[in-house]
Amino acid sequence: MKLEYKGQENVQANPEKVWSFIQDPQKVASCLPDLKSVEIKDDKHMVATVGVAVGPVRGTFKFNIELDPRPDENKVMVRIRGGGLGSAVDLTASADIKGQDDQTTLLDWQGQATVSGPAATVGGRVLDAQAKRLIETVFANMGQKMSEV
Repeated sequence: MKLEYKGQENVQANPEKVWSFIQDPQKVASCLPDLKSVEIKDDKHMVATVGVAVGPVRGTFKFNIELDPRPDENKVMVRIRGGGLGSAVDLTASADIKGQDDQTTLLDWQGQATVSGPAATVGGRVLDAQAKRLIETVFANMGQKMSEV
């Protein structure tokens, strides 16, 4: 099942703070909902274990996450691959990072995911709603944590 999302998050921090935050895998990992553990491999790669619940499919999923900050393009790319309980997720996302006149930063984001296995069989509407809620939670958590820095 293929899914596509897009949205915006206005962060109460200037672009320099945003760049500093998104180039730190530990800080980015802390924004994942229901994070059980994270292993930082290097400055762009990590393995995260998270709790997942999509309809009747509940359990722990393990994801390989690649962060690809591109300051010269004012963009960050993210690639997430992994899964659990017989389900697989392959997600590619990006966010354009736009400084605003009021010293805030707009994250204009989009993502495409492919889900297979039992998680994909719960129904498009349920999966779509849960995936959207997870993505929005990650960006909201990032916004909250960056405004505290």
